[in-house]
Amino acid sequence: MTETLSLHDVTDHTAHILAAVERAVVGKRASLELVLAGVLAGGHVLMEDFPGLGKTLAARSFAQALGLDFARAQFTPDLLPSDLTGAFIYDQRTHEFVFRRGPLFTELLLADEINRTPPKTQSALLEAMQEGQITVEGETFALAQPFHVLATANPVEYEGTYPLPEAQLDRFLLRISFGYPTAGEEWEVLRRRVERQQEAQTVSAITDAAGLVAMQRAVETVTVDEGVGRYCVRLAAATRSHASLVLGASPRGSLALMLTSRAYAVIRGRDYVTPEDVKAVAHAALDHRVTVRPELWINDVTAQSVISSILSTVPTPSPTGREVRTGYEGP
Repeated sequence: MTETLSLHDVTDHTAHILAAVERAVVGKRASLELVLAGVLAGGHVLMEDFPGLGKTLAARSFAQALGLDFARAQFTPDLLPSDLTGAFIYDQRTHEFVFRRGPLFTELLLADEINRTPPKTQSALLEAMQEGQITVEGETFALAQPFHVLATANPVEYEGTYPLPEAQLDRFLLRISFGYPTAGEEWEVLRRRVERQQEAQTVSAITDAAGLVAMQRAVETVTVDEGVGRYCVRLAAATRSHASLVLGASPRGSLALMLTSRAYAVIRGRDYVTPEDVKAVAHAALDHRVTVRPELWINDVTAQSVISSILSTVPTPSPTGREVRTGYEGP
């Protein structure tokens, strides 16, 4: 029997999930909210930042807090597609070929340093991420539900790396950076390490796979006013005509804005989406979907600066009756 949750229940659950993850990951509340919003929206998240800033720890902590089966695949230059999907192996006892499953057969996959493996192996993820299935030697295997990929990438080391093509970047609902901690946050990391007297740390499970699916179904009921939806469309459309961009966001960009802002609204304790929710997720949803003209890189024009410019120039819709109506407010 499928569990049914109200949006108020989902808000409560997300507060507990974030609190649990923050016991391991210090001082990254805004980024953690975006990761959770991406998962609640049913998508996959790329965490791109410098080494040692908690990307892998965050992925493992979310898997524990969400009660999901977890697998980690370390992407290397010699990784083969079959190392992810699995392969048919000849069983000498039965004299038959049997399928041995790879790490893709899980509920949350950490694709660690995804840009260190060749495009052929990177593309092995595409069918899994988009269709929830994989095909090996003509036979199709369904993946577990829910199925989410949290991938990490290092943006500064380019030797021996293979940048993700636009087609695969587009499959990630969000791309998120964690950033360096403040001095106080870094001291808190050290203090907690001394206090627990061991390197490993675990996070308590707040829900499970069935509970996550119920939360995702509840998020589907969030109200999106037409004005807010058209605002998402205008933001994505503005990237296609911007003078600094050679490639704008596809309709997946506007869809990502709407889907993620719904989940973000629930995390924030509302059952409807506001333009501020859209702005809060805009960089994570759009930055990786646009390409800056190469000749402008010397002027420090970045995807982030272009999206910021678009957010400041595209008119924000006025509040509607739905947005000012009385609704529940989460914790």
